[in-house]
Amino acid sequence: MTDTSSPQVVTARDERRSGWRVLERVVPYLWPQEPTWVRPRVVGAMILLVLAKLITVATPFFYKGAVDGLAKDALPMLGLSAVALTVAYGLSRLMMAGFQQLRDAVFAPVAQRALRQLAFETFNHIHALSMRYHISRRTGGLSRIIERGVKGVEFLLRFVLFSVGPLILELLLVGIILTTMFDIWYLVIVAVTIFFYVVFTFVVTEWRVKLRRQMNDSDTDANQKGIDSLLNYETVKYFNAEAREAGRYDIAMRGYESAALKTSYSLSFLNFGQSLFITSGLIGVMVLAALGVQDGSLTVGDFVMVNAYMIQITVPLGFLGTVYREIRQALVDMGEMFELLEQPAEIKDAPDAPDLKAGGGEITFRDVRFGYDPDREILKGIDLTVPAGKTVAIVGATGSGKSTIGRLLFRFYEVTGGAIEIDGQDIRSVTQDSLHRAIGVVPQDTVLFNDTIRYNIGYGRDGATQDEIEDVARGARIHDFIAGLPEGYDTPVGERGLKLSGGEKQRVGIARTLLKDPPILLLDEATSALDTETEAQIQDALERAGQGRTVIVIAHRLSTVADADRIVVLHEGEIAETGTHEGLLARGGRYASLWQRQQSEAA
Repeated sequence: MTDTSSPQVVTARDERRSGWRVLERVVPYLWPQEPTWVRPRVVGAMILLVLAKLITVATPFFYKGAVDGLAKDALPMLGLSAVALTVAYGLSRLMMAGFQQLRDAVFAPVAQRALRQLAFETFNHIHALSMRYHISRRTGGLSRIIERGVKGVEFLLRFVLFSVGPLILELLLVGIILTTMFDIWYLVIVAVTIFFYVVFTFVVTEWRVKLRRQMNDSDTDANQKGIDSLLNYETVKYFNAEAREAGRYDIAMRGYESAALKTSYSLSFLNFGQSLFITSGLIGVMVLAALGVQDGSLTVGDFVMVNAYMIQITVPLGFLGTVYREIRQALVDMGEMFELLEQPAEIKDAPDAPDLKAGGGEITFRDVRFGYDPDREILKGIDLTVPAGKTVAIVGATGSGKSTIGRLLFRFYEVTGGAIEIDGQDIRSVTQDSLHRAIGVVPQDTVLFNDTIRYNIGYGRDGATQDEIEDVARGARIHDFIAGLPEGYDTPVGERGLKLSGGEKQRVGIARTLLKDPPILLLDEATSALDTETEAQIQDALERAGQGRTVIVIAHRLSTVADADRIVVLHEGEIAETGTHEGLLARGGRYASLWQRQQSEAA
């Protein structure tokens, strides 16, 4: 007895369900309630489609009449001469093409709107996903998934509506004509031909879809390796790894080459098999028609008309193979994109969450607990208050949880215990948008967009004027440097800001945050990657940036936090000490030990 619950059966069933689920996701883009212009265009395109097919089916009649008129085998059709019927035949073909093109023009805005909306939703959703998701995914792979998915939707919208549907309609009409005008055996041969053709196409294409999926995986892998290598150009150079990177890329491309060859070979097999079935059916029908002409039951025009109908249906049938293959591939590509859209956002706003009402900007950590892994807790009950308008520094050894506090405050992750409050409001109960507006971050490594200095500073607040951009640049002590550049504020910074030095990038980052003008400032190791002289200059800009704001400084170098109103020393996820710089030194504890060690290293 066959086990129908085998993995292969389940997989095939799951793939079919996935295909239907994808189609269900696409339909709303074709038939939305808003905007109101979409549905009339879809209906208009369908009407034009039907008209085009009716003309297509009627066209061979004019061809038959013209041939019979020339052979004098029958009475003139509609009282028209062979020349007039030939002209009518040409005009019908022209009208058929005209309706098809008009149909495409009417439907094009619908398809393009659907593509734009879907691409926008996907892009927006990716930004809504948590940091945990983004650090585990590869950007190159994500970009390929979106690219292939959108192309798949475009193909599906265009070909399912305007190839598969019209073909089915045409086959039905031709079948009726062959049965009523000739003999049932014509329909039998056509039906058997189509049956075996479709079965063969579906079976072989299902096999090819698996090969295409392997090819896609290899393509994604090669693409992400190439992007990753180019983004880390400097690191590759530092370690003389050009040959190693080229080798990794070549191995990935070798996998793609192997999968692509299998796909190509299987395509040749499919095309030959399809030609075999179509040609057999064509020969069968034409032999019947030839016998009819020989025994006088059919005219030469009938023979030509049968041939015309067979050509009309075999050409799109041959195309159906391609369409089906591409539909299956499109469903795979779209399935990956919709899986991405269905990926839940880890951090979500509470229902009807209000905006954060940030006043002075007091920050309170109440017994905060958190771990990136459930089995390993990083923060173990942090109780801390940062008074409004004050500067609190958080220091400690690597791995003590300093930067984790900053990520939790910005709500990149949710606390697993306790609560974080700003001016008495739990940050989980307010909108993320308002929370992010209230906090400005200057990270250890300021990453810039591959655009101009003006764009990168202006990114701090949409719509900022040139005067406002220059004012914050002065506050960040970088205006004079920018003004001295040949292109000034229009100077391109390169990918990730690589055309600027570390100190220059940090100043641009500070200026960008000043333009945002948040009540809370988070400085996350903002000077740890800089030399001592540059650090002193940046420190001055940071102190100016912190005036009138609540500031949390996460630092490794204790010299940068000596002037803080309060210093908190973390050790293995817990607060070990807290106080002022002088007080902590006098206590002679962990902070004093770290201070003496760093002073001796500096000397």
